[in-house]
Amino acid sequence: MAATAGRYASGVSDPFIAAASLEGVPSAFNAARDGIDAVLRDRGLRRTAPEDTARALLLGAWATASLEGSSYSVDELSAGEGDATARGAVRLSTELLGLLPTWQRSPVQALARLHAIAAAGSVPDEELGRPVNPAGVGRLTALARMLATPTQAPGLIVAALVHAEIADAGAFVSHNGVVARAAERLVWVAKGIDPASVTVPEAGHVGDAPAYFAALSGYGSEETGVHQWLLYAADAATRAAEASPLAR
Repeated sequence: MAATAGRYASGVSDPFIAAASLEGVPSAFNAARDGIDAVLRDRGLRRTAPEDTARALLLGAWATASLEGSSYSVDELSAGEGDATARGAVRLSTELLGLLPTWQRSPVQALARLHAIAAAGSVPDEELGRPVNPAGVGRLTALARMLATPTQAPGLIVAALVHAEIADAGAFVSHNGVVARAAERLVWVAKGIDPASVTVPEAGHVGDAPAYFAALSGYGSEETGVHQWLLYAADAATRAAEASPLAR
């Protein structure tokens, strides 16, 4: 979008912080961050095990596949079962954290790789990782420029806006929502919100799927959509913490 930045505040040096200053958003995200930090403190990040991360990623794969219409359970996914959507989500979950350096260096390249992994077996090979919507490509490029610019906005807000912008841009032929949710998790790790990736951002969305889809729809079609999306995303972040294996 010509105006990825303009969606938040045209002509400002830090569009993320402009969005983060909308009414009610700072307090909502402060509360969400407190909930996340409480879960991580209760067990202590020093004591998390690789199994905790693996479980959180598997739960995320189940949640993101469910949002795409897959009906397989977590146990079925763990056993290697599932349709193409579920298998792609699991495959993506196993490779996701390894893409963090690529994300930090070149977000658009990372997004292409996320799509190639998630959509393999669901779309023709020549469409894997290849954006097909020129307007969407422009929005992803603008988003990458925003991410390369220092911001004072909290990481949770950056992650939420990255998610919505990728999903709404629709740059790829399919799996844009899957890619968007994977990118949100990467931002949680990159911004130090959850360095071990033991929370489940995707579960925060599947926990209230109607509100999730309504907020995404509003983001793309209403003048107040950014504000409404952020207020929704704060609630989703709280659910993401509650879904962590550490919270059990």
